[in-house]
Amino acid sequence: MLHLLGTIVVGLIVGALARFLMPGDQKMGWILTCLLGIGGSLAAGFIGQALGWYEAGKGAGWIASTVGAFVLLFIVQKVRGASGGGDAGATLQ
Repeated sequence: MLHLLGTIVVGLIVGALARFLMPGDQKMGWILTCLLGIGGSLAAGFIGQALGWYEAGKGAGWIASTVGAFVLLFIVQKVRGASGGGDAGATLQ
């Protein structure tokens, strides 16, 4: 239980760092920010293990996790931009 709570807290911090470093406005709440950080950390750990940087069962470090979250945020922004954003209701009056 404590491991899960630690993962959520680390994900929130890493996601917030990635959002801070990414220029522009990201329209997402703290839950999506947390999921972004957790996903970035998992992606960085998976890629790091595939490249031999981390041993099996070891997680990614803070820097790699933030880079992973930054890349995921970049991908999310590109997908949202291609699909029209999320401001569809803003044009309705």
